[in-house]
Amino acid sequence: MIRGIRLLSMLLALGAWSPASQARDTLIWVLRDLPPTTIFEGPQKGRGVIDQALPVLMASLPEYDHQVVHVNRARGMQMLREQPFVCDPALMFNLQRAQWIAFSITSFRVFSNGLAVRRQDSDSLQPFIHDGQIDLRALLASAPHNVGVVAERSYGEPIDSLLAQASPGALMAHYGNSAIGNLLQMQRRGRLKALIGYQPEIRFQAQQQGIDPSELAFYPIQGMPRYQSVNVGCSNTAQGRQAVERINRALLELRPDTLLELYAQWLEPALREQYRSDALAFFHDAPQR
Repeated sequence: MIRGIRLLSMLLALGAWSPASQARDTLIWVLRDLPPTTIFEGPQKGRGVIDQALPVLMASLPEYDHQVVHVNRARGMQMLREQPFVCDPALMFNLQRAQWIAFSITSFRVFSNGLAVRRQDSDSLQPFIHDGQIDLRALLASAPHNVGVVAERSYGEPIDSLLAQASPGALMAHYGNSAIGNLLQMQRRGRLKALIGYQPEIRFQAQQQGIDPSELAFYPIQGMPRYQSVNVGCSNTAQGRQAVERINRALLELRPDTLLELYAQWLEPALREQYRSDALAFFHDAPQR
């Protein structure tokens, strides 16, 4: 009897030290308040694209424990750079970030950033509009036009390059979670002609500011593709790169239906069918992008 108890104790001790019983790695997900991708406050809290998609993605990675933290943009980037196992579920790829962030394949497609102006001010921009698109390079080089941007945000390679070359007086940058809302209020008061952003984001923020979105005209930016890709970005460490491999496999299952529809619901109804068709074609033609 005693011998049996000793044997059982040894087996339990071995089990306690087995790899399977060790604590799992904790994957920290950083979320920024970026409606309608993520919505932290208000009546639509938790109904953003990533708000609804992230629990599904986490469930597809059962080998990890998961922790979600709310951060501002600067803190999120700092954590990705300095901590070994952090992921951001909604990052735009650019070459500078790719030096220290491991990126997944595309999680979902979004309409590219464009220029929003009040319809009553659109006549003043006519010299810069060609075939329904705005010549941002020419607009930034002109005076006294100034363009509102969210400070330190990546808008995608072509726009980022143009903004980097712009004279300081051509841009009005705002920091913080309320940057788009603040820029829209400046535009309403006539202190700003135009701002750059995603159409669903600007429409959402306009409504939060008591501005009728129909009062705004939205122009695609010349030289930009119709759509941009959103990716998951993780710490560029062994843990982060391994997680990206697992995330890629999960995204192949989630993006054609779940992620696509979660984004489509935020579009104007007239844009939804075309978006669905274009996004599915992209996933079919470039499954590993």
